[in-house]
Amino acid sequence: MAQRTLRRLIEAHQVLHGQGPDGSVIYALAEAGARRLQQAGIAATTGKDLVRAFSSAHFRHRTIANEIAIRGLLDGYKIESERELSQGKSVIGDGITAQKPDVLLRGADKQIFWIEVERSRKNAKDYAKLLKWLDTVAADAADASGSKLLGAGLRWGKVIFVCTRAFRAKLTRDLIAKGWKKSALDALIRFETTLYRFEDIVFA
Repeated sequence: MAQRTLRRLIEAHQVLHGQGPDGSVIYALAEAGARRLQQAGIAATTGKDLVRAFSSAHFRHRTIANEIAIRGLLDGYKIESERELSQGKSVIGDGITAQKPDVLLRGADKQIFWIEVERSRKNAKDYAKLLKWLDTVAADAADASGSKLLGAGLRWGKVIFVCTRAFRAKLTRDLIAKGWKKSALDALIRFETTLYRFEDIVFA
């Protein structure tokens, strides 16, 4: 039934579709579809740029982030995507100190899980920014009076990197070289190196 509905919406030019590098079909709202939802009182924007212009690397990056978001949703978390963050619709506004997660998970206890999908090496400038950002987050998470960066009674759970083993080793080595204690690193940061298998991820 869902496929028949999608076919009707495509024929009505309310939904766009394209094919991903792995053969999957990508669907997004056309402008007409977004207008239809807006007229029904639902906030919606077209996703035409997402369908018509994407690279293979970006596609895989978004696929991984979406898989994590779906798993988090099934586990009972409130989900905020990179798109919602870019539109300023997140509980943390448009990010924290110029950093945006690929997915943000929020538990019923107001605990935040910040997800970063890192499939390749960062350039030196971006990597230096990441190290500085993690220092800032660690200090904020350790503040006994509560998080100032998150606000709204939210508190840090984990910063989770979905990454290669090489990235995990480098980041761990560099943070310890900066003076991080192993216990502090383990308390705040988690690494998930199984890039294409998310069925075993549990955000606990």
